[in-house]
Amino acid sequence: MIDLGLTKLALIGAVALIVIGPKDLPKVARMAGTLFGRAQRYISQVKSEVSREIEMEELRKMQKEVESAAQNFEQDVTQQFSEAEKELNQLVQPESHSNYSAYDFDPAPSTEAMLAKAKNFRRRKVAKTSNIPHWYKNRHGHRSQVMSGAARMAKHRVNARSPSSFF
Repeated sequence: MIDLGLTKLALIGAVALIVIGPKDLPKVARMAGTLFGRAQRYISQVKSEVSREIEMEELRKMQKEVESAAQNFEQDVTQQFSEAEKELNQLVQPESHSNYSAYDFDPAPSTEAMLAKAKNFRRRKVAKTSNIPHWYKNRHGHRSQVMSGAARMAKHRVNARSPSSFF
């Protein structure tokens, strides 16, 4: 940056006073100040945009690294799972020369069958827990019919006009 000391600023001010004149010097000084402020703002905006772009590039690199690590982890897990599944199937499956019949060994049910069974279980459970007996609803104040607000007010007004009074 330009190295401006007090003596250099005084010299520039004196030359400007002589060249521009005392009448127009304040206008020129204001204009120079506004231009200098605009330049500083523009430079700071450029710096912030450059730093933002650098940060975005670093984040992109980190995202790629994390995605590759996640893919490697997923591949390792699926590989280990498939190996364990193969070993389990080898242990569970009867050998061809053994005394087991085809009906003794029941393979694991399919995923669709398990999902259908779970869905039916949930449906039966909801039906059991949501069917509240009618006598219980009546005893504990559950409404069996919906009344409008005007009908409820009319019902209470009739009760309020009853001749039973304490006075």
